[in-house]
Amino acid sequence: MLFLLTLAVAVVAYANGANANFKGVASLFGSGTTSYRTAVNWAAVTTAAGCVAAMFLAASLLKTFSGKGLVPEALIAQPSFLLSVAAAAGVTGLLATRFGFPVSTTHILTGALLGAGWTAGDVNIAKLWDSFIKPLLLSPVLAVAAGVVLYAILKTLRLAPDHRTRTLDALHFLSAGAVCFARGLNDTPKMAALLLSVGWLGEFYGMILITVAMAAGGLISAKQVAETLAHKITDMNPGQGFAANFATALLVTTANVSGLPVSTTHVSVGALLGIGITTRQAKWRTVIPVLAAWVITLPLSALVAALFFLLGRSIFP
Repeated sequence: MLFLLTLAVAVVAYANGANANFKGVASLFGSGTTSYRTAVNWAAVTTAAGCVAAMFLAASLLKTFSGKGLVPEALIAQPSFLLSVAAAAGVTGLLATRFGFPVSTTHILTGALLGAGWTAGDVNIAKLWDSFIKPLLLSPVLAVAAGVVLYAILKTLRLAPDHRTRTLDALHFLSAGAVCFARGLNDTPKMAALLLSVGWLGEFYGMILITVAMAAGGLISAKQVAETLAHKITDMNPGQGFAANFATALLVTTANVSGLPVSTTHVSVGALLGIGITTRQAKWRTVIPVLAAWVITLPLSALVAALFFLLGRSIFP
């Protein structure tokens, strides 16, 4: 059971890397600042750095995504419950990546915890709203606003020109790295919590496993989501891309420090959309299906987790 749980968490981390590593560097590729291969390598390195930092800075998110307060502690200690959550999150993440939809690992894990918890018979609805749903609803709205405001400020300060300069390229790479770092810091403890709840591997080795799997997913399987993020949300020039990254890094890092489980996906896409709305280049034919995928993600992962939990209970009574 513990081997299966470890394997399932590794799959979740791989799917997370494939679906999310490119979010921080999408504007580098989309604005023509750098090639896909350079962008994906930079994402892997800076995300891994964030994963390592999570070992020291993300204790509050570890507690939140262990499920404590959302479902009974006796249930959290059951490997079959955690296996159903991890398996559902892995399946949902891989499916979204296959179709090129940038979705939220936070949403996926929340839905999986919810589905397995309800099937087991006990979920704290108040905890669900305060610690999970509220931050997830607010983050994309704040990101759109941040993208609009920060682009206007940076444009006024001449820090977001329409053409490439050495200074802008340096700031653009740094902001992309900051987003990836913040994402690694934000997402790693959410997945590590599935192993720590049963005392398996320990915090250090659990996060190392997740770091390696996330890097592999981003390097091997990010291409389809990369195309969506870089070219199908909005057209952008280097200055606009830098503004979107700056807004994303600011919001996600603030959420990390506060222990709020916001979605880097929602923030990054929201910031890009804010830029697209400002420049009137938002591609709504792609944006609307992406938003629909966000709505579907949570109930889908909840349903899959419920099915896995029922199956696990019949196999391991």
